[in-house]
Amino acid sequence: MKQNIVFGSVGVIALLVAAAALASDKRKSEEAFDRLASLQGEWKGEIDGVKATLIYMLTADRSALMEQFRPEKGPEMITMFTVDGDHLIATHYCAAKNQPQMVTATITDVQKPLAFSLVRVTGMKSPDDWHNTGLTVIQEDNDHLTQEWTYQFKEKTGKNIFRFTRVRQGAT
Repeated sequence: MKQNIVFGSVGVIALLVAAAALASDKRKSEEAFDRLASLQGEWKGEIDGVKATLIYMLTADRSALMEQFRPEKGPEMITMFTVDGDHLIATHYCAAKNQPQMVTATITDVQKPLAFSLVRVTGMKSPDDWHNTGLTVIQEDNDHLTQEWTYQFKEKTGKNIFRFTRVRQGAT
């Protein structure tokens, strides 16, 4: 009888430890999303001589962060960031008329840059079409942001680096 109680107690403790470990993974992804959500507001930068504005806004009952990329010349683009279990997803609605969906690895350190890798892309007419293949979001401090976008076009790959400075804090 005592042996059953001891084994039962050990089993319950093991179950609680496992549940806490799973909850902590989820919590880290939510913390990483909250850090990303701290970008809310307006940002300015210049890309290849073209001025651009980023606007970040929480939507969908604070479950999605929308990034509007507004270049001074050219079409606007949108990227939506969401939590999915223990990682984050970024879906980019591109001026190239395709939608790459990128995901982070399991979030283990919420202070590290968020590196998103391509999972799938919709809207392409051909595998040779221009499309983004990755995004790294580097929050240098509260007022400086760098984005590194990787892309592929006709079997060639490349990277664009964009730097932005906060202009106005958004609502939280």
